[in-house]
Amino acid sequence: MSNVSHRSDISSHPDASEMRERHDRLMRGGGRSTALADAPVFLAGLYAAVSPWVLHFTANQPSLVVHNVVIGLAIAVLALCFTAMPERMTGMSLAICALGAWLIVSTWIVGQSPDMGVVLSNVIVGGLTVVLGAVCAGVAVMNKRRT
Repeated sequence: MSNVSHRSDISSHPDASEMRERHDRLMRGGGRSTALADAPVFLAGLYAAVSPWVLHFTANQPSLVVHNVVIGLAIAVLALCFTAMPERMTGMSLAICALGAWLIVSTWIVGQSPDMGVVLSNVIVGGLTVVLGAVCAGVAVMNKRRT
């Protein structure tokens, strides 16, 4: 292994200039345009995960408690992934929309006759998640066209 030369300089790479140009394009606004939606999506996911304790339905809706925690954490993790790797997550923005839509309809599917507070909470958070996911998807498509 001592024969292997480790060079950190890539200036001799045949595609170095193209890689620099692409990097510059992404940093000028192509890659991080969804940053304004990342934090609200993350907060919506966290709220969905803790909503059973905020709205006090842990005792009378046990299946909905587990459901909201799992879906909320999934939304929050997707938002964190958007923040960490925006250029690799462009296809996943529609998954945020799907999770938001599922959060809306699952209130009646998973829950057993939920009260109005639970319904309103899941519908509002789910609707907000759908809208923010659509914003992320639209911006990601526009960014993909630029690069």
